[in-house]
Formats: sequence, structure tokens, C-alpha cells
Amino acid sequence: MNVHKNARLTPHRRVELVGRISAGERVIEVARQLGVSRRTVYKWIVRYRAEGQAGLADRSSRPHSSPRRTAAAIALGMKVLRMQRWTCAEIAHAVGVSATTAARVLRRAGLSRRGRLSAPPMAQRYEHTRPGDLLHLDMKKLGRIAGVGHRITGRAGNVNVHHGIGWEHLHIGVDDHSRVAYVEVLPDESAVSARAFLRRALRWFRSHDVHVRRILTDNGSAYRSDSFRATCRALRVIHRRTRPYTPRTNGKAERFIQTALREWAYRRPYYSSADRARVLPGWLEHYNCARPHASLNGRPPLSRVPGGNNLMLAHS
Repeated sequence: MNVHKNARLTPHRRVELVGRISAGERVIEVARQLGVSRRTVYKWIVRYRAEGQAGLADRSSRPHSSPRRTAAAIALGMKVLRMQRWTCAEIAHAVGVSATTAARVLRRAGLSRRGRLSAPPMAQRYEHTRPGDLLHLDMKKLGRIAGVGHRITGRAGNVNVHHGIGWEHLHIGVDDHSRVAYVEVLPDESAVSARAFLRRALRWFRSHDVHVRRILTDNGSAYRSDSFRATCRALRVIHRRTRPYTPRTNGKAERFIQTALREWAYRRPYYSSADRARVLPGWLEHYNCARPHASLNGRPPLSRVPGGNNLMLAHS
């Protein structure tokens, strides 16, 4: 008997099979003529008797139960985080699954495309050996938001109403070794604001057992002022400035600013500038204490600061 064990019957042939068996033909003859095994013939006969014509239709090969399948609520949470431009590593760490599981769920949901959703490739850059050896300072303009405005420009539909609403300025300080950041939103970028921010930033880092010895800034007017230079001398920190038209020299500050804009300032619409500012401390704590950092092998910045483990334990 010439039987093709891997032969697959079409729905039309299955109907023919059960018809011939119902007409009294022998199972062994039907199996031989259709090129299948007797077991296959019996399978379709049993299905037909149990379910009728519907039992001859194709079925999914998916198992009836998958005990180890990711819970629907967790999968939904991963999709929501992905839409907020989190990387697979960040999502896996946040929901408590492996990176492979996160990637598989996102691929099924059609959210695995690279581009703006994915983290930039990790680059090899210099870094100082100890926290406090160098603190990067920088500023970034943020459009004010009055009432229900645009999340980026702060303007609503009628441009004339919000014209000239002005700017806020994000002042940031990023430690070169640990990438720990201190951030404030101030009304201007004057030398007075820059000096006051520097004092508060050094005080904040000292509270975390980090004594800043050098700072690096760009060539903005606030940083070139005599008063800022005098403040650095009074605080006993060495002030260095980047080469003109070479922003990559202050690259860690620039990179942090892009992260803050993407994950905090522009992540969602805000009702007002005050609403946006209220969210900043919570996001900054997440960045320093919990957010995996690509340049630190997936560890948060505070893991490189003395006593950082205790701070992260308190955060969790």
C-alpha cells in the first residue's frame, strides 16, 4: 500500500472521504486511494460524527491553553510604554520580564520597528574615573504653556493670543562619571540664574557624597561673565569651557537634554508650564535611581555614586 504519511487533505477531499466511508467503502481502500494513512481517515470520521460538517474545516494549531503566556495586562502595559518610546530594555525592567519576552510581545503588536522608538546605538566615549571629577552644565529653552496649549510650543490654535508668551529655561548639571543629573526650570538664562543654579547643584551633589572639582560649560554669555567666574573661584571649582562651535565636547549634557525632552518635556501634553514642572522631580528621580542607562551596562546612574545602593533601595 502506497501511503504518503505527510499528505494533507483539502476540505473538499475531507468531504469526499466521509462520504465514501458513509457509503460503505472500506477504510483501507479509501486511505490508499487518497494517499493518506488509516489513522488520518479515522481522525476525520471521528470529527465529522462529533461536529458535523464544521468538523472538517481547518483549525488553528495554537494550543488550547498556554500557562506560561505573558498576562494580557502585562502585554498591554508593554505596548503602552512602547508607544511612549521606551526601549525594550527599559520596558522589560519596568514590568519584570526578560528583554526577549518584551521584544516578542512588541513584535506581535507590530511595535518592533527601529527608528525613533529605539534607543540610539551605544557609543564609546571618555569618562572621568570618579564622581565629581567633572560636572557638565548646560541650558535649554522650553516654550511656556498657558492654559490648554501645545505640548512643545505652548501655543493653542489662535497664535495671536499666545504670541510672545515667552520661554522657560532648563538648567542641567550632569556628572561625567555617573551620569547623575540635577535639573531646575528657571525663568531665564542670565548669569544670576546660572550662579544660583551652580550653588544649588553643588550643594545637592554634596548631599550625595559627591564633591565637584571641575565644571564644563559652553560659551554662553552667562558662563563667560566675570560674576560666574568669581563664583567658581569662591566655590573652589575649576571652570573649563568647550571649544567654540564644538558642542560634542559637552556631549553628555547634550545627550541628557535630548533624553529629558523626549521622556519628560514632550512625552505628553501638559495643561500649563506649572503642570510640566510638577512632573519633573518624579521623572528625575526615576532617571537617577531606576532608569537603565545604556552607557552604564543597563544600571541606573546612582549605582555609580557612593551610597547609591541605599538611595535606590529607598526609591524602590
